[in-house]
Amino acid sequence: MRSNRATVRAGVSLAAALPMIVGTLALGIPAAHAADGPARDVLKGTRPLWATASADKGATPDSARVEARVYLAGRDRAGLAAYARAVSDPGSPQYGKFLSAEKAQARFGATKAQVAAVKSWLTSSGLTVTAVTPHYVAVSGDVAAAEQAFGTQLHNYTKGARTYRAPARTASVPAALQGAVLTVTGLDNAPHKAHHDDRLPPPDAVFKNAGPFSSYYGSNVATGLPDAYGSKVPYAVKGYTGKQLRAAYGAGTYTGRGVRIAVTDAYASPTIAYDAGTYAVKNGDAPWKTGQLHQVLPKNYTKTEECGAAGWYGEETLDIEAVHAVAPAADITYVGAASCYDDDLLDSLSKIVDNHLADIVSNSWGDVEANQTPDLAAAYDQVFQLGAVQGIGFYFSSGDDGDQVAASGVKQVDTPANSAWVTAVGGTSLAVGKGEKYLWETGWGTLKASLSADGKSWEGFPGTFTSGAGGGTSRTVPQPYYQKGVVPKSLATANSAAGNRVVPDIAAIADPNTGFLVGQTQTFPDGSQRYSEYRIGGTSLAAPVIAAVQALAQEARGGKPLGFANPVIYAKYGKKGVYHDVTDNPTGSGLAVARVDFANGYDAAGGLLTSVRSLGKDSSLAAVKGYDDVTGVGSPAGGYVQSFRRR
Repeated sequence: MRSNRATVRAGVSLAAALPMIVGTLALGIPAAHAADGPARDVLKGTRPLWATASADKGATPDSARVEARVYLAGRDRAGLAAYARAVSDPGSPQYGKFLSAEKAQARFGATKAQVAAVKSWLTSSGLTVTAVTPHYVAVSGDVAAAEQAFGTQLHNYTKGARTYRAPARTASVPAALQGAVLTVTGLDNAPHKAHHDDRLPPPDAVFKNAGPFSSYYGSNVATGLPDAYGSKVPYAVKGYTGKQLRAAYGAGTYTGRGVRIAVTDAYASPTIAYDAGTYAVKNGDAPWKTGQLHQVLPKNYTKTEECGAAGWYGEETLDIEAVHAVAPAADITYVGAASCYDDDLLDSLSKIVDNHLADIVSNSWGDVEANQTPDLAAAYDQVFQLGAVQGIGFYFSSGDDGDQVAASGVKQVDTPANSAWVTAVGGTSLAVGKGEKYLWETGWGTLKASLSADGKSWEGFPGTFTSGAGGGTSRTVPQPYYQKGVVPKSLATANSAAGNRVVPDIAAIADPNTGFLVGQTQTFPDGSQRYSEYRIGGTSLAAPVIAAVQALAQEARGGKPLGFANPVIYAKYGKKGVYHDVTDNPTGSGLAVARVDFANGYDAAGGLLTSVRSLGKDSSLAAVKGYDDVTGVGSPAGGYVQSFRRR
């Protein structure tokens, strides 16, 4: 399961023409605003690409309401990006010289004078300031006031089957502000939000797996079912637990003791403490200690029906239980957003950075790159850079729809995983054998074929693509320096001769057919609410698993934060025993598992559905020897955590 911003995905790629955004790691400095006449500075990327002349439906009424955020650039935008790179690069003399949250704000945050100037400009234009944070000034007002403030007209435009408001020209701000403004969001009112991929139903409706199962990979072969790829296949595992994952990824004796991990999602499960505690006891994880799990939640939740709030409970449950299973001694803080909209998700990330709530942050949500606007990309990157200078690393799932062609009609990557300032986590199919022995991994990609009515064959074998690890080449983000020399040129230059960011960076278990066992309180058909367990997957499993492995590495390093880890992850590439080099065909023959599901999702009353699920078939993406766009440098091997040990 993974959460994706935007309820409806774009059917046509808009990403190809997106301008370069601020904070590009390739140069280490943000792009400067261009002058728009003698008195105003342009805010690049504030006019969305769908606001075209052919889609223009005329001016938005002056009386219509606008809610916007003016993001503050701070006192040294270029210095922030440069310092974030320096403290993250093991080849830099400033490597690891992190700042406290207070010192980071004092050095790079907006000054009181800048905030006052921005507020004065906004109010003089007729807008009302509704909130001021270290990152932005929020305002509300009518269209006429917004047009005056930002030097543009607001028009209505068709976007797909809907009509939305957007600037008719790129927004600008008075040059007298002297670069105090990073960008503005909210001038267009198209949705910028998240929803869940269908890796499990919402937890307000019970979901259970049918058997038979394997207890470990290959333990229960489906002898009564047809062959696949020339042989009998095993039943899907019931769901791996912490003991198996810790062994697979080289945890050794490390537990994450003394390390703080944060998890972000929207909303908050009301039963998370009970569910996590019950799951740990039932499945052999270390019991939770008093005060080990914290929650930082907003005062009020919004858009609960629009965002399907209950559907986020399963995401939080998976993230929390997976982190604890792999790093059972780590301190975990859940930071819930008020809604699934970008503004609220950004607020959650900012809370972590402003208060340094953790050193490692796991995030299992995103959207397709075509739906990302440069203004929001700039706001996200600023938060990631502020985290980097403090030694905070952000880990984002790479997506659950492979190259995105089947889901969106366009080959593209996901965001914020495409940011050069985060670690994008791809997905694998994992085989753990008897005695917790690591057998192999493939890139996660599933083809599904159903059992024929007579039970003698698989209809249309190998079947149709259902899901797979997200990856590929960005169209908007330049190639970061740390990928050069590791990422094949053919991938880096797929969309530009100059080279672009390729996703992912690293990978871990994601395939729901070789997935993780999770425990959650759910609502049963009789109306009762009871704890139950089921198998789950998606790169939203891979992200917390990698975050937990990073906690083990930080402990091995003596507790010193890893910070933004990509430069180190790539620096370790090619070293013996550090990574599993994941390929799609590790055994030399096709791989698959048999899976039996309840037709109604919870019991056999509605019948059973039997299918075969192929492993290592990820849309047009392929896990090959060396770096690839399904698994990045690979998954952590036995020597990964040990490689951080203080000598």
